[in-house]
Amino acid sequence: MSLASPTQREVLLLSLLFAFLFFFSNKDTPSISNSELQPVANLSSTPALELHTPHSIETRLAWGSSPPPETTVVSHVPGWTIFDKLYLLKGVVYIVSDHPSTVPDVQFMYSKGVNISEGKEAEDSRLPTKDEIQVISSKQARKLFGTGARIIDGVSLLVNDPPQYITHYYHWSAELWFGFWRTYASLDPSISAQGNTTLPPARRIIFNHLDNYHWRDYASMNQWVVRSSFPSVTMEFRDDWFDRAEMGRPFVFERVLVADRSAAMLSYNYARYQRTAGSAMALPGSMNWWRPIRNNVVEFAGVKPEVGGGTTSKAVITYISRQKWGRRMLIPEHHDKLVAALYKLRDEHGYEVNVVNAESMSRLEQIRLAARTTIMMGVHGNGLTSLLWMNPNPRSTVMEFFFPQGFAHDYEYTTRALGMVHYGFWNSETFTSPGLPLPQYVLGFQGNEIPIDADAVARLCVHRLSLNEEDDD
Repeated sequence: MSLASPTQREVLLLSLLFAFLFFFSNKDTPSISNSELQPVANLSSTPALELHTPHSIETRLAWGSSPPPETTVVSHVPGWTIFDKLYLLKGVVYIVSDHPSTVPDVQFMYSKGVNISEGKEAEDSRLPTKDEIQVISSKQARKLFGTGARIIDGVSLLVNDPPQYITHYYHWSAELWFGFWRTYASLDPSISAQGNTTLPPARRIIFNHLDNYHWRDYASMNQWVVRSSFPSVTMEFRDDWFDRAEMGRPFVFERVLVADRSAAMLSYNYARYQRTAGSAMALPGSMNWWRPIRNNVVEFAGVKPEVGGGTTSKAVITYISRQKWGRRMLIPEHHDKLVAALYKLRDEHGYEVNVVNAESMSRLEQIRLAARTTIMMGVHGNGLTSLLWMNPNPRSTVMEFFFPQGFAHDYEYTTRALGMVHYGFWNSETFTSPGLPLPQYVLGFQGNEIPIDADAVARLCVHRLSLNEEDDD
């Protein structure tokens, strides 16, 4: 029996049903342009469509029967070296090179990582042996490593230092972090005034002589600097280093910056300034090299990076007092006169004046105030480390008070490395680069009877804030 033909009504209902299904199946599907098929961020060179293709996780640099890739020394000054493809096996660092004469002497790159003491014998005891670092040929590497090595990917910072200086705000931020970033920034000479850079952030920090209880300082500033500079960075310590060593398998750093205090102390700039970061300053770089770090730190504290810049905004004078610290303090009467003189400047010139004790301030308060500060002053001490967060401009100045005839380069060199002006005071006498005295820790340097001429400080403040500099003849 043949089927009856559909009626007109049935054809109409079927058409409406198809139209209904077509409309709702396309309603929530937006059109996608070719550009929208691309990844949101360029996380890898893998095409977008291949991201979902099953593949093995590449954790091994394999060379099979060929020689291993040679190590490249990307950038180097004593104590600060960037390597591509630096090898690690059983706790020993290996530089693979068939041209060993082109590799810097290992004593300028690496040490035993032991505590630093004075004297020739102590210096010799820190020099590396084959138990710490070796330069080997690709043929030797092939025999030693076999057919491949596990990859430690991204950019790593390897700190081959003992705990001796780590747990101190100044030595962490103004030496280790300062030197690390100055070395790394040498790879991008075009860092802008806004702090824009082509450099990828560090992925990990490795301390091979330090446990995870001994890197934080008493003021908790070290961790603030790390977590705000690179929020995603991970940290490894001595036990992690031992873990890799005990595995007896080769590893290779994709890129690693090796920091070594003992090696940096062999540099010419260390001999001049007694600052390990001074060695890194010999590398080429942008005048804005510190901006990416400074901006990240102050922004993390809730301050816009442009705050404190320029020469037309209201000047901010910050005196960091040590009068409650118990060591290295001004004569009480001189402190009182200085405070009165600064408040007089506020009343007569309209400057903002802050008299603070750093130990009574939170980390947020310290960083926020430093970011706005035009002139920072105080007795030689850890509180002046916050000069790192000032916004360098023609008026930016640091004034440091010493016991007469005493001097140390710590804050002077750091100030000048950031493009700001530093003045040292011996009571009413001032000095600035290049007319600096030789470093001396004279009797009274650490005492509580440091004199300061308040009127001399006030005059210099007005001079600096008026930009009244005489031209050279």
